[in-house]
Amino acid sequence: MKPTVLVTGASRGIGLATARLFAAEGHPVVINYNCSRDPAFEAAREINAAGGIAMAVRADVSRPEEVAAMFDAVSEQLGGVDILVNNAAVARQSLFTDIAYDEWRNTFAVNVDGMFLCCRAALPHMLRQHRGSIVNLSSMWGQAGASCEVLYSATKAAVIGLTKALAQEVGPSGVRVNCVAPGVIDTEMNAHLSEDDLRQLAENTPLMRLGTPEEAARAVYFLASEDASFITGQVLCPNGGYIT
Repeated sequence: MKPTVLVTGASRGIGLATARLFAAEGHPVVINYNCSRDPAFEAAREINAAGGIAMAVRADVSRPEEVAAMFDAVSEQLGGVDILVNNAAVARQSLFTDIAYDEWRNTFAVNVDGMFLCCRAALPHMLRQHRGSIVNLSSMWGQAGASCEVLYSATKAAVIGLTKALAQEVGPSGVRVNCVAPGVIDTEMNAHLSEDDLRQLAENTPLMRLGTPEEAARAVYFLASEDASFITGQVLCPNGGYIT
């Protein structure tokens, strides 16, 4: 059986596309969700009906006890997580001076603390096996920053730092840690943007369009696969050339 994959925030967007891609390639897949139960269970049902192996598990990745329970459930049913895709995130857009402290802390809790908690839960199994792969989802705004997105940009920059440092630490034990920093992807996370805003973002992208969740998912899959067996601590940027 191929390595088991856990994708956080996998009920929609890039996370769902990633879970479906791994399942199509024969991997047992764990679809993590927090609030969107029905899409997660429907995706798991579809994968199982097609002959794959999938389970949907609810957990708020910002809560240590829920992350621990999720990994216990996966270990009991599938034998542990071999590939971890840290995708769960929230995005907020506002002027820096309008950001409340609670909002700042809550966003870091999901986007950064959630990765810490999931990595911490996944690593003992990976280290015992002397193999494993972690792929963290950042953003091009974590590389370049964006006006009115200081909070989101700060969390995604932290993801890149976490990725590079953890890769150094666990590399000698055979565990790889990499990062995908997508550009503007056509997902629900960007639904708050107007048509004019989306058109302008597409026009500012050298490829003259937005990316798709499937394109981002293929970047994740590559970094997690054996095709990237000598790649760790790196940031792959499917952004259409928006940032070079």
